[in-house]
Amino acid sequence: MQNIRLLRAVLITLIVSATVTPAWLSGSAPAAGTATAQGRSLPVFEVDATWPTVPAEMKLGAPSSIAIDAQDNVWVLHRPLTLPPEEAAMAAPPVVVFDAAGNFIKAWGGPDDGYEWPQREHGLHIDHEGFVWLGGNNCPTNGVPRVEPVNDDQLLKFTQDGTFVMQIGRSDGSSGNADMMNLHRPADQQVHPPTNELFVADGYGNRRVAVFDARTGRFKRRWGAFGDTPVDDDQCQVQNPTSFSDPGPPYFNVLHAIRVSDDGMVYAADREHRRVQVFTLGGTFVNQVVTPDAPFARNLELSADPEQQFLYVGGDDGIVVVDRATLEVLGTVRPEGILGAGHHIATDSRGNLYVAATGAGMQKLTFREMSGAQ
Repeated sequence: MQNIRLLRAVLITLIVSATVTPAWLSGSAPAAGTATAQGRSLPVFEVDATWPTVPAEMKLGAPSSIAIDAQDNVWVLHRPLTLPPEEAAMAAPPVVVFDAAGNFIKAWGGPDDGYEWPQREHGLHIDHEGFVWLGGNNCPTNGVPRVEPVNDDQLLKFTQDGTFVMQIGRSDGSSGNADMMNLHRPADQQVHPPTNELFVADGYGNRRVAVFDARTGRFKRRWGAFGDTPVDDDQCQVQNPTSFSDPGPPYFNVLHAIRVSDDGMVYAADREHRRVQVFTLGGTFVNQVVTPDAPFARNLELSADPEQQFLYVGGDDGIVVVDRATLEVLGTVRPEGILGAGHHIATDSRGNLYVAATGAGMQKLTFREMSGAQ
């Protein structure tokens, strides 16, 4: 089975490499905050220490996820219940919106009639029609204070003014990886515009990519690591293997982020197995990049250029830049003052990166240039 998978990966990689041509630049030595591989130019970033401006009367808990809308406004999903008790009365609603300059725009969200708000906010996405998708990863036995002891097995869809549209799944509803109605502590999600399909990194309680119709919420398909059938192994405590060999175990271990490229490739960040796996839209395994000896795949984003030539992948202490066509690791972004790899990351249309770091806050990495660009 492994030989068949590898042969299939080679064949599909050749096809993908022939149709995706990175627009590389070359030039002088790299500027601060980036690194180059084999003379290739990489993006240079600078931390914007002034971003954002949070209103004085508001407090934000641990920022979990960041998403960008069509106007390059920055949407932050945070966890109000992580604030200390003395600041609870000042907690901002869970969804907070800033413009690219860091000015506060609005905030909304939280429990209400008609839907089940997640107990522990996790992933946020703004789709091509402007709808807001969010979910949580609470587990009943995780010991987090002030939350209900239930599984967050649902995803919620809202308009940008906070009007509820749809809920997929129910709190405490999952029966496992074969369940076509519920998620199980989903980590991240993205809608692919050409098919209007919602791809979910259903990765804390389940070990699968799950795909739904974004308009109706109807389940369409699912797959596990290497495109195989996922097997149930539900554990609240994250399992952190100390070592393993390439290509890694035959199952996901906290599928933490997911992105779908414009040319229809699915990138799944398997956090605890330190790899990003690549699939077709239908779930056929294509290839992977794995770093068994160092933290990797903590989060995932595509670069903003038309070819989406880079994958940005949360590494050990920064954001690793990967060539999307070849999956070659090119370097690591570490501008002075970076919060590290972060929890979830996002990029806007100008190539700026935004980092949500649950234990450290959030920040903007302003794109400056391609190293060596004239």
